[in-house]
Amino acid sequence: MASRLDPARADTGSPLATRAASDIAASDGTQRGLPYAVLILGPRPSSLGPAHKESERSMSQFPSYRPAVMGRHGMVSSAHYLASMAGQRVMMDGGNAVDAVVATAATLNVVEPYMSGLGGDGLMSITLLGAREPVILDYTGSAPLEASMETMQLADMQSGPRAMLVPGAAGGWLTALARYGTMPASRVFADAIDLAEHGAPVSHRNVEFISGAARSISGSEHATHTFLPGGEPPRAGGLLRQPNLARTLRRLAEGGSAEFYGGSLGREVVAAVRAAGGVLSDADLIDFTVRWQHPLSIEFRGYQVFAPPPPCAGFQFLQTIRMLEDDDLTALGHNSVDYLHLLLEAIKLAASDRIEYTCRTDIDHTELLAADYLQARRRLIDPERAALGPGERFDSPETKNPAVVNAGPARRNGEHTTHFAAADASGMAVAVTQSLGNPFGCGFMAGETGVMMNNFLNWIDLDPESPNALAPGKPMENCMAPPQVYRDGHFLFSIGTPGSWGIPQSQSQALLNVMAFGMTVQQAIEAPRVKLQAGYHALAEGRIPVDVTDALNARGHAIERVADLTWLVGGMHGVYRDPETGVLMGGADPRRDGYAVGW
Repeated sequence: MASRLDPARADTGSPLATRAASDIAASDGTQRGLPYAVLILGPRPSSLGPAHKESERSMSQFPSYRPAVMGRHGMVSSAHYLASMAGQRVMMDGGNAVDAVVATAATLNVVEPYMSGLGGDGLMSITLLGAREPVILDYTGSAPLEASMETMQLADMQSGPRAMLVPGAAGGWLTALARYGTMPASRVFADAIDLAEHGAPVSHRNVEFISGAARSISGSEHATHTFLPGGEPPRAGGLLRQPNLARTLRRLAEGGSAEFYGGSLGREVVAAVRAAGGVLSDADLIDFTVRWQHPLSIEFRGYQVFAPPPPCAGFQFLQTIRMLEDDDLTALGHNSVDYLHLLLEAIKLAASDRIEYTCRTDIDHTELLAADYLQARRRLIDPERAALGPGERFDSPETKNPAVVNAGPARRNGEHTTHFAAADASGMAVAVTQSLGNPFGCGFMAGETGVMMNNFLNWIDLDPESPNALAPGKPMENCMAPPQVYRDGHFLFSIGTPGSWGIPQSQSQALLNVMAFGMTVQQAIEAPRVKLQAGYHALAEGRIPVDVTDALNARGHAIERVADLTWLVGGMHGVYRDPETGVLMGGADPRRDGYAVGW
């Protein structure tokens, strides 16, 4: 056991262990993936430590386009203003934060249909009043029982009706409501049903995403009819109507999760999938169950950071942050050459462990978070030279063969996901990350149910040596990882993001923005970010100065400069509770259609 977790081992596991001081020439021929969103919330009171003592200096040092939204009774932040409003309306009617996030989730299915919905999966992190740690609700399905190495090819797993995991969103939403909610599903789904039936206003961002995904849904008759009426995307300012989805939400509100998992609605979904050549079965839905879990956690300078346990990849950002605890990050300077070099190198080491260990069931994952292990990993970083990083997954060329520098990955994950959060006056706080996988998932709508199905098999490997190898009924390595942060044993803020394998990277930066640099929620969300792609290749938002990226290139990185504010590096949303007054603050990302709504 000890040899498998040796931080400097040369023969197995983490590919960076023997290459931390690599001086192989940098290349810009590596993968360009599609990262997504992070969310953050920042403590401000002086009692929270040195990073939060000089609020006036923070406001001038880290300017933001938007203010942090504040309220006393409730806060919701999501990637669409109508979804945030739906969650807030539920709380104004007497509901709690769980009622609010389920209302937000259902509404996002309508107004942001390419990111998440009933045909997808997700995770929920829930803080209850007086709790010393959150509880985790994992509603991610497993591979269908008929999906195997023998029955699947790579193309099957990328798109089309064979590409899906068992959808878990309906089970997750209704299980959360049943255990911790206070309102009936009919009220919680009411805004989503109204928007689906009578039409949701089409935003400019809706047009952008629907247009970009038009080809992927063109083979699905019902999806094309819904999202490409007349063969064209809807126009900004128009109305997007989804009456079939409205009927499905009503059926779920009346029949509960049993309507989907073994009931008539589930049988309709399965029949549509199988008629199109898919392998999802009635048995897959009947066997589905949500999982209640305890989180993993680390301490960082007085904060306690929680993340869902494996097969969720959250321990990657826990490792990254813990590796940097003893470094004077403030002295290095936010997004300075030294800081970004150190951050990118720590990300490479943590990503290596994530690829090797996330799906392993024969180890104690808390060993990967032990101080002595991570201090030894930190010593592998060369302060002057970039190491060759892994790819995003086990079957990426950079991961399987560290000599590969110019080859791209075996496939490109164009992942679309969403993150949202809510908190109420009682002390309850909830953070959720959920997804369909790619834009509109596999591109297939399940008949007249209005449900777009996911393509999460695309995140599973066909290489039998991979810990994340495909097998019937097996859970996948899950990149969705909604964390929460406590201080002095109490909830302080939630933080989360979409972004496929970029999720742990974006969350590392956002958490450090708050905990090390003292940013507010909105500052932390808007701050420019980087994203490691594979090998030496990394993206950097254009607001990072050219002289900084030039200096990183001189150290062996291959930095690609992207737009000043791009969803390629995330779209954060989050909530924060002032520990002295109980005032709730929310932040939302201008990289998406996000807004925080406070009351």
